[in-house]
This record gives sequence, C-alpha cells and structure tokens, in this order.
Amino acid sequence: MKVDWSSVNNLIVSGAEDRKYKVWDSYGRPLYSSHPHHYPIMSVSWSPNGQMFAVGAFNTLRLCDKSGWCYSLDKPNTGSIYSLDWSRDSTLVAGGCGNGHVIFAGVVNQTIEWKHLVVTLQEEKVLLVEDVVNNTKDQLEFRDRVVKMSLGWDHLVVTTSSQCLIYNTSNWNTPLIFDLKGLTTSAILLARKLFLIVDSVQGLSVYSYEGRLICSPKYSGIRTDSLNVNNIAVSSDTLVLVDSRDKRAYHVFDVNTGRELTDKPLYHSQELLNVALDQYGNTNERCLGFVDKNNDLFLIQIRHSNPLTKLKKLGGMVTTLKWHDTTNMLSALQDGRFTVWYYPRAVYIDTELLPQSKVFKDAGEFGKNPQIVSFLGHHCTLRRSDGSLVSTAVSPYPTILQNYVSKTSWDDAVRLCRFVKDGALWASLAAMATAAKELNTAEIAYAAINETEKVEYISYIKDISNKAARSAEMSLFCKQRTEAEGTLLQAGLVYRAIRLNIDLFRWNRALELAVKHKTHVDTVLAYRNKYLQDFGLEESDNVFLQYSKEIAVDWTTIQNKINMELENERGK
Repeated sequence: MKVDWSSVNNLIVSGAEDRKYKVWDSYGRPLYSSHPHHYPIMSVSWSPNGQMFAVGAFNTLRLCDKSGWCYSLDKPNTGSIYSLDWSRDSTLVAGGCGNGHVIFAGVVNQTIEWKHLVVTLQEEKVLLVEDVVNNTKDQLEFRDRVVKMSLGWDHLVVTTSSQCLIYNTSNWNTPLIFDLKGLTTSAILLARKLFLIVDSVQGLSVYSYEGRLICSPKYSGIRTDSLNVNNIAVSSDTLVLVDSRDKRAYHVFDVNTGRELTDKPLYHSQELLNVALDQYGNTNERCLGFVDKNNDLFLIQIRHSNPLTKLKKLGGMVTTLKWHDTTNMLSALQDGRFTVWYYPRAVYIDTELLPQSKVFKDAGEFGKNPQIVSFLGHHCTLRRSDGSLVSTAVSPYPTILQNYVSKTSWDDAVRLCRFVKDGALWASLAAMATAAKELNTAEIAYAAINETEKVEYISYIKDISNKAARSAEMSLFCKQRTEAEGTLLQAGLVYRAIRLNIDLFRWNRALELAVKHKTHVDTVLAYRNKYLQDFGLEESDNVFLQYSKEIAVDWTTIQNKINMELENERGK
C-alpha cells in the first residue's frame, strides 16, 4: 500500500495489507520483515538522515531503526494514519489522520554510550548524562531542540537548531558554544582531535574541540544529502568520502587544509558499502578499511604516494567493521564469526603473518545480522537485529603489546609474549618488529612461531655490516622491492642494487642500472648467461644481445670487482 526509498542509505521500506512493514535493499532483496500488526500498514516514511523510519496504521505510530527493529510504539486515538512526513532535521514527524486531524511527534529518549557515560535525550531540549562508575547524574538544558548528538574521545558534541555545543566529559558546566548556519545536521563524526558535522544543505565542516573551524572539504558534484556514517570516515588528519554519484569512487582529504590528496578520486572495482579509518599511529601510514558490494574487506594505506599499490584484501563475507579506539586492532563480522586482527598492517609486511595474528569466535550468540557499534578498550559492543546491545570481551594483551611497541620497549614486549604464550600475539610482535627493523626482537618472535627460514634470513641480515644494506634487506624481506632499491641507490651501493634485481630475476632493471651508473654491465651479462645455460635457454632479448657483442665477460674480473665492492662497503 505504501513504499518509501531513502537516498541516504539506499534502502526501501514498504507497508501492505498483510499488516507487516518490510525493509529491502536497492536490489529488491528482503532484509527485515516485522511481525503482523492488528491492522494494515497505511503509511511509511524515511527520516531525511536515513537513520530511522516511521510506520502508521490504525491508531498506531511506530518509530523504527533503519535495520527494522522498533524504537517505540504509540497508540494515538487518531484512526488510520494515512501519510507521514518528517522535518528536515529528522527530529519531528507529522501524520495525516483518518479523523481529520494532524498528529505531531518528536523523537526523544535516544541514548548514546561511551565507556562509563550514558547520555539520554529526555525531552526535545533536555539531555541527561549518567556516569555509571561514579553514580552521578547531570542534566543539560538547551534553548532550542536538540537535533544531533555524539559522544566519544572525552567530548560530547550537541547540535541544536541554531547552535553547536562542545562539552568536555570532565566538566559539564561550561561548554564551548558557536552558532550554526545550517539547520539540518544529519551526522556528527568524532575523531581523537577533531569532529565533523554533516549538514545536508550547508555541506561538511571540520572543527577542533576548541570550536575552531578547520576546513570545509568538498568536491565537484558533491551531494551532502546522501552522506551518512557508512560512507564517511574521519581521523585526526584524514577524511574519506565515498562519491555520491559513483560509489566505486572515494575522495581523500587532508583535514588540515581541506584539499584532496590526489588529483582524481580513487576507484575500486565494486561499490563501497562501509568505510572506516584507523585512529592510531603515523599519519603517513594511515589505513582505510572498507567493505565493498561483494562483502570483501580491503585495507589501503590511504596517504601513500601511490595508494592503489597498497590495496590488500583481508577477507571475504564481511558485513561490518570497526577500528579499535587506541590501537591498530580491527574487528569485523566475517562469515558468521566475530574476527579481530591484532595487527592488520601485517599484510604489508609479511602476508603469512596475517592469518596467524587474528583471532575469532562464533557469532551465533549475537543473532542474525548483528552490527558492530563500538570497539573500546577490551570490549566490543554489537547490536542484534532486535535492537538489543551485547558486549563481547577481547584480550587486553594486544593493547598492552602495541603500547610497549609505541614506546620502543621491545624487551617488555618480548616478556609479555613469553608470559601470555599466545601465537597470535607472537605473530603480531614479529610483524611490528619487522616494520620497525628491530632485528633482535623480530628474530625472537619468528622463532617463537617456528618460522625457521625467516629466522635464518634475519640472522643473515644481522651479519651485514653496512647499515643501509641491512635496511634494504629488511625492506626486501617485507616485499618492498622499490623501497629496498631506493635505499641502496641513495647510500651509493650501486652494486647491491644491481645484485638485488639480479637475484629477483629483474634482468632488464639490473641492466638499466648498470648502464646508467656505467658499472657492472659485464656482471649482469655474466649472471644472465649463467641463468640461461642452467635452464637450457638461448638469449632472445635484443638489448642483451647488443651488449653481449660489445662487452666481454670475464668471471675472474667480475669476481675481483665484486670483492672490491664488498670491501668498500665494510669501510663505509
């Protein structure tokens, strides 16, 4: 009888004579079906921010979450509610009734939680803040109705129809206040040092917690009315927006300047459903996790000079993800299991460590289609399909380990792993030590997980006297060939750079370096000839054929030059 389609979340809600309301995706696949009501569903309407919808029937008004479960049920004496419409700020809904009246309803009793704090919208202009640890309550009153609120990172940010108020959780009496031009705040996203306000008319605005406007990022053709928490990700230095016209594209901004970091948006092969930025670590290593239309989970170092080369797949059958608040841990629901990657950046260091550094548990206890709400401290909170919240514990040791590593307390990190005796923790330490080029710790960690070949290779690297050569070998160990070659060339170790490419069978690159630096051309030709002879092949590359005619190969001369190069390295 009634249907409504939200442009923000791309979901459809319908109501019919079967007395049920249903939620569908944009491909017509059913996501939720309610229990039968007493009377047919006469009206449905999405809120402008796409977070909830209203359902009307005979003497019935329901407020429901976008996933389908019911927030509240009222029984007004109005007859059938034939039509529903929302205010632009998604706080009020009006309905046309069968008795000739118009009913107005306001959204109240919304609750948000963060650590030991619970904030509830008691009335349209009143918030109640509860500290469940200290058993204290504070009431916050506003001159205008509350439109949106968000809690996290020791701050509560509230927008009303005319103002933005920023509270520090240690002092509820003196908020920072500034006026807002827009009246249609659809989302507030918090990061460690700043927050983002999404206004469906005025656009995006990034503020510091001191109330200072940092930037107002935008791109050509942006549609702010279609932005929501699933297609926006923000950290203290980076902002990512999924393109509103082509959901395969995403824009990356520097929040300090408001400018895009790339000339063109980055493109993925499939549409992006959910994006999230990590909040911890070096800016240049900032990672974006996203789930695409195929429910595959990817990780990308978003501020790399060529980010698409750093795109790695972490897994498939993923429905929701969330980063930890103070470390680089990543949680997700994957193929019916709750999964936590202790150190997902291991995919850039040693891909064999990635499956070893994750843990999982069966997600059956969380019901059907749960969503991860938060990942704070040692607990992850999920919302079941019926709207109830459930918490699951996560080991505290990965957090302690990453804190030790951030302080370069490698001995403490090793002692922790020896105490816990957990393979996933050792694998995480191996990845972190390798990334930091801490050879002794990496050797111990790899030995603990029985990676004998890698222990031997690290031992070989430790015996190299030249610091730049050791650094290059560690980059090569992490499969970073370009970085390894660049390190060697910058240090003037041309022979090692040439030999690196020879060992990787990158013959054309090895010859290119030899010709450019006018050294060891005969070395490249000699090893190339030996390689062909070992496999019973003949030279077919015209470049190598040309140089073979011009340059004689003498193994004695070549060996003497190599020995001289190695002797010069020891002297540096």
